[in-house]
This record gives sequence, structure tokens and C-alpha cells, in this order.
Amino acid sequence: MLLVNIDHIPGKEYEVLGLVKGTVVQSKHMGKDFMASFKTIVGGEIKGYTEMLVEARKIATDRMEADAKALGADAILNIRYSSSAIMQGAAEVVAYGTAVKFK
Repeated sequence: MLLVNIDHIPGKEYEVLGLVKGTVVQSKHMGKDFMASFKTIVGGEIKGYTEMLVEARKIATDRMEADAKALGADAILNIRYSSSAIMQGAAEVVAYGTAVKFK
């Protein structure tokens, strides 16, 4: 499956199948969340949250790809990500794009 964040693939003809998406709500271990609160005092990267969001983007991408495969897609164009805080220590990540089938 070709995954790109451009709106078309030069030199390829394809049929648009529609919007596909994948979503996940991810949280961190309570102990790591507690330790992260100390990091906000001194500043710097909160690696636990960085790792959480990297993992969440991967899960959301995999789910979006599965959604596209179910439609018989060969590629997903114009991929975008969105995230939002659901509660303290938990975030929702959504991956979405346009599924296409090559002619």
C-alpha cells in the first residue's frame, strides 16, 4: 500500500474510492504520567508522551490502511493526522486520507 500526503500521484491513473480513517485513544502508564509532571517544572522533552504519540500514530495509520484494504485500495493520498487531548494523560490520534485504486 502506497501512503502519501500529496493530493495526486503524477503519471498514475486511479479511481477514488473515498475517505478512510483510523483512530486510537492512547494513554500512558500512571507512574510515567506522574514523572512527566515533574518534567513540566524544569522543561524539556517529555519522552514518555513522545513515545505514546509515536505509538498512537502508528496504530492509527495501521487502522487507516486496513480500512483502505477493505475497500480494495492500492494507495492512500493526502494523508493527514489530527490529535486532541481526551483527558489528563490520554490523547486521541486520527489518521485520514483518500483511498484510491490504480487503473
